[in-house]
Amino acid sequence: MNRWPKVSLGELLSRKNEAAVLDFDTQYHEVTIRLWGKGVISRGKVRGSDVGTSRQVVRANQLILSKIDARNGAIGIVPAELDGAIVSNDFPSFDFYNQGKIDISFMGWLVKSTPFVELCRAASEGTTNRVRIKEDRFLAQQISLPTLTEQQTIVARLNLLADKVHQVNEHLDSAEIDAEKLLAVQFCDAIKNAPLLKMADAAPLIRREQIIELEGSYPELGIRSFGKGTFHKPPLSGSEVGTKRLFRIEPGDLMFSNVFAWEGAIAIARPDDDGRFGSHRFITCQANLQLTTAEFLRYFFLTETGLEMIGQASPGGAGRNRTLGLEKLMALEVPVPSITIQQEFNALQTKIAELKAKHANIRAANQALIPATLERVFQ
Repeated sequence: MNRWPKVSLGELLSRKNEAAVLDFDTQYHEVTIRLWGKGVISRGKVRGSDVGTSRQVVRANQLILSKIDARNGAIGIVPAELDGAIVSNDFPSFDFYNQGKIDISFMGWLVKSTPFVELCRAASEGTTNRVRIKEDRFLAQQISLPTLTEQQTIVARLNLLADKVHQVNEHLDSAEIDAEKLLAVQFCDAIKNAPLLKMADAAPLIRREQIIELEGSYPELGIRSFGKGTFHKPPLSGSEVGTKRLFRIEPGDLMFSNVFAWEGAIAIARPDDDGRFGSHRFITCQANLQLTTAEFLRYFFLTETGLEMIGQASPGGAGRNRTLGLEKLMALEVPVPSITIQQEFNALQTKIAELKAKHANIRAANQALIPATLERVFQ
């Protein structure tokens, strides 16, 4: 990039001020900009009668930025589908008036790069919570600009790389969808004609209440919704725990969040969760290993049928008003095929989990390709 001649942004861009004249009965897209070059998107539609302050209109292929978050990569090109959308005055937009010198797609890639984000930071000023980009300072910033032919060559290569990245992600997604379908078929076969047992017999409650000491430290555990597993919370001191009751978690426990089990906050404690604690809102169960396994039960409760059962056992309104009752949970009947069948199914679960872990590493490396390439091109 250093070998390219310098040009100020003011030589390429001109501030656009198109005041929006809104019809009360018409709906308009409102624009927002994702951080770190993740794109210009719609935040939803709003009826003209519901817009209380002045708005500006943006047009396709304009450069748009957030005054507050341009220093965090909130800058991009307005896509065709948002032509005519509206924004507040905190989102200035710019026309490209020297298109014989700049390829808009080239600028679309450039603004995603770290050097351009640093440029935006240099054009911003203010105190910690009121840092904003200054438009005149922004337009005075200089970029290195190759010839139009070079720009188009770079754009073509970056577009090709982006397409390859997308293809890899699609391939990984497809493989995981197929794996989940296979798992679902295997589960249906496993529970066909299987006897039913109440949870009280298959995986009874287990409560290991902890005695709280003022000088003690008690790291808490959390459960993510939608079957996303556990996460670690910062430790609480004994004084911070106060009168709250804490229960010790052990690896292999089948756990339910009593307020969010209905949306899949169900997990199995991992080895690295050992020694952590859950509040009274955690329901912990221990599978009777002669009859069933926690892994098999977890899968069942995250199926459509299982979640419906949990929902019926969680009366109330939405959110925290829906509480899974202990007695209702223990009364639920779950399918219990032979241990051998369950273990075979669990082995398949493990293989698919290992596959997804490998895919996660591939995705991370794949997603890093474009940022790394942008650094090489524009640094």
